[in-house]
Amino acid sequence: MKASAALTRLISLVPFVALAITILDLTACGGSGTSTTPPPPAPLSVTTTSLANSTLGAAYSQSLNATGGVPPYRWKVSSGSLPAGLTLNASTGLISGTIGGVQTAISFTVTVTDSQAVAKTASASLSFTAVSPIQHIVIIFQENRTPDNLFQDPVLIAPPRNADIQSFGTNSLGQKIQLAQIELGTAGANPQNYDLSHAHSAFVSMYDNGKMDGADLITIYCQSGVTCPPANPQFQYVNPADVQPYFQMAEQYTFGDRMFQTNQGPSFPSHQFIISGTSAPSTGSDLFVAENAQGVKQAGGDTGCTAPTAEYVYLIDSAGNESTSMFPCSEHNTLLDNLDQANITWRYYTPSAGSLWTGPNAIQHICVPQTINGVPACTGPDWTGTSPKVVLNQAQVLTDIANGQLQQVSWVIPDGAESDHATSNDGSGPSWVASIVNSIGGATWSNTAIILTWDDWGGWYDHVAPPILNSYEYGYRVPLIVISPYAKPAYVSHVQHDFGSILKFIEETFNVPSLGYADAPADDLADCFNFSQTPITFQTINAPLKADFFLNDKRPHTDPDND
Repeated sequence: MKASAALTRLISLVPFVALAITILDLTACGGSGTSTTPPPPAPLSVTTTSLANSTLGAAYSQSLNATGGVPPYRWKVSSGSLPAGLTLNASTGLISGTIGGVQTAISFTVTVTDSQAVAKTASASLSFTAVSPIQHIVIIFQENRTPDNLFQDPVLIAPPRNADIQSFGTNSLGQKIQLAQIELGTAGANPQNYDLSHAHSAFVSMYDNGKMDGADLITIYCQSGVTCPPANPQFQYVNPADVQPYFQMAEQYTFGDRMFQTNQGPSFPSHQFIISGTSAPSTGSDLFVAENAQGVKQAGGDTGCTAPTAEYVYLIDSAGNESTSMFPCSEHNTLLDNLDQANITWRYYTPSAGSLWTGPNAIQHICVPQTINGVPACTGPDWTGTSPKVVLNQAQVLTDIANGQLQQVSWVIPDGAESDHATSNDGSGPSWVASIVNSIGGATWSNTAIILTWDDWGGWYDHVAPPILNSYEYGYRVPLIVISPYAKPAYVSHVQHDFGSILKFIEETFNVPSLGYADAPADDLADCFNFSQTPITFQTINAPLKADFFLNDKRPHTDPDND
C-alpha cells in the first residue's frame, strides 16, 4: 500500500516538471515574447599604465588589467623588452621578478588576446623607471698604464677568472720579448726614470695595422742625469709589490680586461673624453683634438682656455691627418652641463687649474676665461664662489667624504706624485686610491660606485689590438676596477668598455640625457654590477700610506709633462 501511494504521488508531479523544463528551454532559445538576446562583449582593451618606480635589486610585482572581450586572456610582450630580471605571466598579466641592470625609461608593448582567438587584441605602451640604489658615483682617473704593464697578478690571470694579461710581447723584428720588472715610481732597484711617447703617432707605431708589434718604435724620453733606458724599455711590467692595493681591489671586486681608452692619443684629449665623450673642437665637428698642447710653457699650467695665445693643439681628421691646429679651447656640450640641467650635483677635484689633466679648463663656456691682474683665469660659476664645483685641491675629496659632502658625481684627478705616470710619480698612487676607497668604505659605502681607470696607455706594451671605429677611436686597453657593494665580487669582465661606458652608467643612474658622443654606442657597465646580490661588506684596502698623509701633504703640486 505504501509503494502504490508513492507511485501515485510521483505521477501527479510529472506535468509540473515538464512544464518547468519547457519554460527554461524557451527562455534560453528566445522563444518567449519577453526574452532578450545577450549583448555582445565589450571591445577588448588595456588601460595604458605607467609602472611604478622601483629600486634596482628589489622584488617587483604589478598586474596588468584588461577589460572586455571574452576571458580568459593571454598576455605577451609584443615589442621591446621588459626590464632585466622581470617576466610577464602569460595567464595572469602579472609582471614580477627582481630588477637587475641599470634600467631607466624602458618602453615596451604588451598585447592581450581573449579566448575567442580572433583579432581582438589591444596594446599598451608602458614606461618603467628603475631607481638605482647608487646615489654617488666617483671616477678616479689615474695615469698611463696598460693591463699587461700594471696587472701581472697571478690571481686574476689564473682560472677561473682568466684575465687576459700577457707576460711577453712581439717587437717590430718579430722577436718575442719577455716583459721585465720595473718599479712603479722613480726610486728602487729598477726605477721608472724615463717616459714613453703616448702621442697618436706612438699609437700608430705600436698598432701596426693590428699586428701589435711596433712598441719598440715608440720614442723614449730620459730624465737628465740618469742612466737610461733599460733594455726593451717599452716591454716592462710593474713590480707587484708596489701595487698590492690595486691587486686587492681587483681581486675583491670587478676587474675589466676589455676596457679601452676611447681616444688614440695622450692625456689632454683623454680628459676631454671622460667628461664629454669627445674632444671635438666644436659642436657638430667631425674633427678631434688629438694631442697634448704645445708651444709656450708657463708656471701653473699652460693649456686649456687660459693658455698663452701662442699655445696650440693638433686636430685629427677622418683620414687620420693632423694638418691643422687650434688654440686649446673647445666649445660643446659636456656631461657636466647635463648634470646641472637635471639638478644632479657634481665636483671635479684636480691639483691645478691649467693642467693637461683638468678637463673643464678646455671648455669655453665652463671656463669663461678672463685676464685678471694680467693673469688668465677661468671665471665661470663652476670655478668661483664659496663652494666651487671645480675644486683646485684633489685631497679635498677626502674631507668632503668625511663631512658628508660627497656629491652625486665626482671626478678625482691625481697630483703628479700620486698619478702612476712614469717619471712623475713617487709610487704613492696605490695608497692615494686606497685612501679614497677606504674613506668611502667608512662613510657612503652602501650607495656608492667607484670607477677606477687610467687615462691612457702611456706607451707601454699591451698585446690586445683595440677595435677601430674611426681615425681616432678606440685607443689601447687601460685597466678598469669597479668597486661597490653591488659590484660583482671576484669577477673579471671580458665585455668591451670604454670611457663612454662610464658616461652612460652615470646617465642611466641619474636619468640624464645622452651626450650623443662616445656614450651613445657604449655599453653601460651593466655586466660589472649585480643589484640583486646581497651587498658586499666593505673590507679595508691595505696600503702603506693613509688618508692623513695626503690631507697633510704640503709639497707643491706637480703637473704632468707634455709628451
